[in-house]
Amino acid sequence: MRPPLPPQVLDLALALKEQPRAGWLRVGLAQPESVAAHSWGLAWLALVLAPPHLDRARLLALCALHDLPEAVVGDITPHDGISRQDKADRERSAAATMLATRPDLWGLWEDYEKDRSEEAHFVHQLDKLDMALQALRYARLHGTEVAEFLTSARAGIDDPGLLAVLDAAEAA
Repeated sequence: MRPPLPPQVLDLALALKEQPRAGWLRVGLAQPESVAAHSWGLAWLALVLAPPHLDRARLLALCALHDLPEAVVGDITPHDGISRQDKADRERSAAATMLATRPDLWGLWEDYEKDRSEEAHFVHQLDKLDMALQALRYARLHGTEVAEFLTSARAGIDDPGLLAVLDAAEAA
């Protein structure tokens, strides 16, 4: 059996179910999705959109881990006035502390963070696609202005299949 994570780390991770996504709060949504709901969205997209040559179990693990440091540092957005490097440093420190007893999970988180594998690159794109699909949902349900989210998503997706999914969602 692998060593367990300390109880406080388990509690921090579960708190992501209650942490609202900051970008949606910024545009005025009173009850936006949580960070954990976003991670679930990535996992769902990985299950249904992953090309057969990618390791689905690895994809799902990356989806579950990708925003884990936000349990400590919060959901930092480009509008928060924090440099990309400072954000990366904060998240790396949080992940290192949280995953200190689990080098296997640390390695997965680092793979995602450094975009080392095909699976990590695909999950980065799913991260953008999930944001775009959520933006379209909020636009439909609440009339939220979402152009900046769609522009950001398109800039981060290079997979033709994922772009086709986004095109179809925008056209619907």
